[in-house]
Amino acid sequence: MAGPLTGLRILDLGTRIAAPFCAGLLGEQGAEVIKIEQPGAGDFMREIGPFLPGGAEGDPGYSLFWAVEGRGRKSVTLNLRTAEGQDLFRRLAATADVVVENFRPGTLERWHIAPTDLDDSLVTVRISTFGQDGPYSSRPGLDRVGIGYGGLLHLTGYPDRPPVRVGVTISDYLTGVFAAQAATAALYARDVHRSGKGAVIDAALYGAALRVLEWTIAAYDRLGVVRNREGNRLANSAPLDNYPTADDKYVCIVAGSDANFARLCRAMGQPELIDDPRFARLADRAARSDEINGIVADWTRAHPASELETACVAHDVPVATAYTSADMFVDPHFAARGDLMTIADPVAGPMRQQAPYPRFVGEPAHVPTGAPRLGEHTDDVLATLIGIEPTEITALRARGVV
Repeated sequence: MAGPLTGLRILDLGTRIAAPFCAGLLGEQGAEVIKIEQPGAGDFMREIGPFLPGGAEGDPGYSLFWAVEGRGRKSVTLNLRTAEGQDLFRRLAATADVVVENFRPGTLERWHIAPTDLDDSLVTVRISTFGQDGPYSSRPGLDRVGIGYGGLLHLTGYPDRPPVRVGVTISDYLTGVFAAQAATAALYARDVHRSGKGAVIDAALYGAALRVLEWTIAAYDRLGVVRNREGNRLANSAPLDNYPTADDKYVCIVAGSDANFARLCRAMGQPELIDDPRFARLADRAARSDEINGIVADWTRAHPASELETACVAHDVPVATAYTSADMFVDPHFAARGDLMTIADPVAGPMRQQAPYPRFVGEPAHVPTGAPRLGEHTDDVLATLIGIEPTEITALRARGVV
């Protein structure tokens, strides 16, 4: 389906999450994405559960993680550790606009497929844990290292307990988003400003975590303040928390401002709290956060989440239930906006997944193709893009090149 990046070709050399996610975002905006995978094994994400039993890709089954993050691209197997595979890649790269990779720095150079070995009109996105240079660049690492070194892990959790990770691999996904934005900026400079030159984008996992730390660095620089974990509350705002409900859910209520606090008091049926001198101003409520948050929690414990949402919405109080996937499947807002979409997976069949995001207003929804089988498009891509004959492809396969 057409999109703003239609006509562009992306070569996805990534494994796991960050680089493939970057390429996938560009694909969901219209670009053609060709994923290069190791013959016989493929992306390690194919081996990460949960698994759908009885899948066609071997024991223990078919990875649902792969079904989501492998979608929207073609799969070509190519052994980049061989001279023949490297030559084929260089020929493919000559037809592409963007290359996305997340090997350890120096790997592409050893394989003779680094940016300096390719056409300078290419945009190359290089994702790693610590960046392409600096004293730590050669260290191994994954998402947890990124959030640890980038300062986000230290801030996540409660002050009297050990740090906890965010529920998803957040530095991988954030890095993918930042890198995709940088790639489009580089393409704009190349094609709209007609520089004709590509760019090399250095995107480190820790850098993505660092960039979203809000005021943390400035406060240490100017005030000597080391920011620490605060749990679900904020030191300078109350009431604000994830409150327990009568049906064992949690609702997040944000009522720190004077206006929202007054609305919440009316929603709770306790308007007398508005003029209570203990809670008259934001600073007063913050100083007595345990007390006012306790009052709100007593109210929420007595009602199911749906009733609490109804009461808060009726009084214009910001509120949200901590949704599970089961909640999302039956929510009318998700349905109205098309946030969940059926993808035709070639192994598992029709499968509900999160829809591409964000959307382009006035344009039809982009429906990604299902995650490809390993090497599903090898013959077609090699024949169509660089003119490899079927007999030669057969010979390459016999030699373990594809």
